[in-house]
Amino acid sequence: MVSSHMDAKYDQIGLNYADLRRPDPRIAAQIHAGLGPARTVLNVGAGAGSYEPNDRDVTAVEPSAQMIRQRPAGAAPVVKASAEDLPFDDDSFDAAMATLTVHHWQDIRMGLSEMRRVSRGPIVILTFDPAHRGFWLADYIPELVKLDDAQMPQMSDYAAMLGPVDITPVPIPHDCTDGFLCAYWRRPAAYLNPKVRQAISSFWAIGDVSAPLARLEQDLATGEWGRRYGALLQEATQDFGYRLITSR
Repeated sequence: MVSSHMDAKYDQIGLNYADLRRPDPRIAAQIHAGLGPARTVLNVGAGAGSYEPNDRDVTAVEPSAQMIRQRPAGAAPVVKASAEDLPFDDDSFDAAMATLTVHHWQDIRMGLSEMRRVSRGPIVILTFDPAHRGFWLADYIPELVKLDDAQMPQMSDYAAMLGPVDITPVPIPHDCTDGFLCAYWRRPAAYLNPKVRQAISSFWAIGDVSAPLARLEQDLATGEWGRRYGALLQEATQDFGYRLITSR
């Protein structure tokens, strides 16, 4: 089970989460396609309910009471539990999904094993490839790269833990509605907003980022950011390393 320390972390990140982490329909389309014809779906680390398909029978698992309280009326039924100890029989679901959550688990291998145990069909995971480089915010906050290296599985790890998988890039649109770390790549001033950062777990993990954000604020004011990264403003989507893992 997830420790009380981890519960507290989820509960802190969960403040205002539903308002800032609204599912992006373009990303949702990729996730739902990965589920194939599955009718019963388990959503592990479900949070406030992002990306749960509304045309299927979904059961959610979430360890944080704060997240559970933000699930909207009519959302899928939710069980308060952790990925590492799913309270379901073997082969209970047609498919299982997990969205931007595996890096929060205490034991990723055990969590994925549990997903494999309870699913008789595909497992669909939206995650991040730590080998990918190129997000401009890491030039200001290099600790972001160190954090990903420490907590994110390598892409090759998924095949080792789940068997054969397909790995598909998930391009991030410039107006992405889901406020995860790279969502504001074309809206740099958003990272200066403490409410935006509050819904991004990386900032909780790193701690005080006031100094690098002061540099970002200055660069935006002087036009230096535009001189260095302005070409991005002409792009509609970018690949920042988000990947959809789909077991075969």
